[in-house]
Amino acid sequence: MNPLSIFSNFFQNGGPFMYVILLTGVLILGLALERFWVIGKAAAVKGDKLTGDVLRLVGQGDSAAAVELCKKVKGPAAQVAHAILTRNTRDEEKLFNAAETEAVLVLPKLSRRLPFVSILANSATLLGLLGTIFGLTTAFSAVDAADPSQRSAFLAAGISQALNTTSFGLIVAVPSLWVHGFLVSKVEGVVDDVDQISARLVKMLVRSGESAASKRKAA
Repeated sequence: MNPLSIFSNFFQNGGPFMYVILLTGVLILGLALERFWVIGKAAAVKGDKLTGDVLRLVGQGDSAAAVELCKKVKGPAAQVAHAILTRNTRDEEKLFNAAETEAVLVLPKLSRRLPFVSILANSATLLGLLGTIFGLTTAFSAVDAADPSQRSAFLAAGISQALNTTSFGLIVAVPSLWVHGFLVSKVEGVVDDVDQISARLVKMLVRSGESAASKRKAA
């Protein structure tokens, strides 16, 4: 018997709740693929390299080149750095406000709809348990009403339905939770990159402003 036939028998013996769990799995797959696309593009930017390149250009006094670099690089860290560089101030509070404002605009897009993956994964588990209860209830009801010669067959069918729904719910839920955890870790990595480039870039700009002010006073 080939794997497709095995799964077909497994699915058919699981009862009506298998279709609900399957629909849940399809929704999870669609959400996960969409989030992989969005988060993957943001996480593809190497935050350490971007931070190093921007700081090097700013340290050389070429802020215009740093701004152009941030425009070319697509990602939250580059957008936040661009907002800081175009603020045209050396006031630390204003620079951090610019960074926070831009971060509020770009970072929520990464985690949007991501909690639904976890919610649907847990729902698949609970649907499997509900299918188990439904299968056992049906089995025992059928056993009570059936002839003695048919009781074992009805009981076996009911137990098979109960176990299959639980198994299928876990088959959908476990990988979904792994995917959710992986995506959350990617989002956290992007947030860390944003925090790093914000803190280091603001610190450098404030220092350069203080240095310029000291030179003017000395002159």
